[in-house]
Amino acid sequence: MSWITEYVRPKIRGLLRRDVPDNLWTTCDSCSQMVLTKELRKAQNVCPHCGHHMRVLVSDRLAWTFDNGEFTRIELPLAPVDPLGFRDQKKYTDRLKDARAKSHLDESLVVAHGTIGGHNAVVGVMAFEFMAGTMGAAFGERFVAAARLAILQKSPLVVFTASGGARMQEGVLSLMQMPRTTVAVQMLRDAGLPYIVVLTNPTTGGVTASFAMLGDVQIGEPNALIGFAGPRVIQDTVREKLPEGFQRSEYLLEHGMLDMVVARKDMPATLARLIGLLTHAPADVTAPPPKPVAAPAAAAE
Repeated sequence: MSWITEYVRPKIRGLLRRDVPDNLWTTCDSCSQMVLTKELRKAQNVCPHCGHHMRVLVSDRLAWTFDNGEFTRIELPLAPVDPLGFRDQKKYTDRLKDARAKSHLDESLVVAHGTIGGHNAVVGVMAFEFMAGTMGAAFGERFVAAARLAILQKSPLVVFTASGGARMQEGVLSLMQMPRTTVAVQMLRDAGLPYIVVLTNPTTGGVTASFAMLGDVQIGEPNALIGFAGPRVIQDTVREKLPEGFQRSEYLLEHGMLDMVVARKDMPATLARLIGLLTHAPADVTAPPPKPVAAPAAAAE
């Protein structure tokens, strides 16, 4: 073997080779354009090419919503792990373990409190990264806990929805969370406290059929899919071609199911203004912007 093959070629290859991280680029779900992940995070996961609002992690959503990115998460109750002993291709308990390991969350709802535009607020964020944000018995426990905390603090409750609906592994117990969350919303109304819902992509199934459509103010992110059944199921059922943009935020705004469609970058200021109007308190327009969030260990879907 010559010295060129043995020594020079490996040196040249070493100089030319660069380790490129797997998550350096992100492909937009809407326009399929490649975007630098670093730049995408600066834009709050909004595609700079088409304006598509991609899904975000719970930690990012909370940091972008509260003043200066500062908030306090609360300890939330857990329901029985596997009340039905459900098993399909794998045990339900194993699915929960996998979801907790990948998302670093213990359930599909996270609740925190802090200030938005200077106003005290309790915020619940559904985690699509945890079993597609599905709603089970533990979710219902947490939603009620969020409502009780808001009542205790005399603060509005803001809920960001992102869900595939009820969790089939819990059967009828999952469906029972629909009236349970509805009762929690009524508790807020009885206490005279605002309840604001921000519907993000996607919000479907039993979530849409219960607490997601009961807000005093209904806000949608741009082009979010919002509905009970999916458009393909509806089209196959009615055997008619659906209107353009059916079940998207803008279509629902036009037909009276939403009060407004708000871009992600404008959401904190909009929430602050609404809370001020609903609680008769002026918004703090000088509230500091949210701090940038360090990249989490778990990647967004």
